[in-house]
Amino acid sequence: MSQELTWDDVEDIGIRLHEEHPELDPLTVRFTDMHAWIVAWPEFTSDPKGSDEKKLEAIQMAWYEEYTDNK
Repeated sequence: MSQELTWDDVEDIGIRLHEEHPELDPLTVRFTDMHAWIVAWPEFTSDPKGSDEKKLEAIQMAWYEEYTDNK
């Protein structure tokens, strides 16, 4: 994936997390771990400090939707 990603790309981030961790139930992942994975991507261009619980929860729900749709 070469597209730049920001905290606002909730759906794209959720899809990417599912692609990288298809075996994980997103509801069992700590926000701190999810945050670390996201900000480590080279195409992630947002300020790592620009997230908050609301944004991370939205990403987790997008990831969970991918997880349940592909189970």
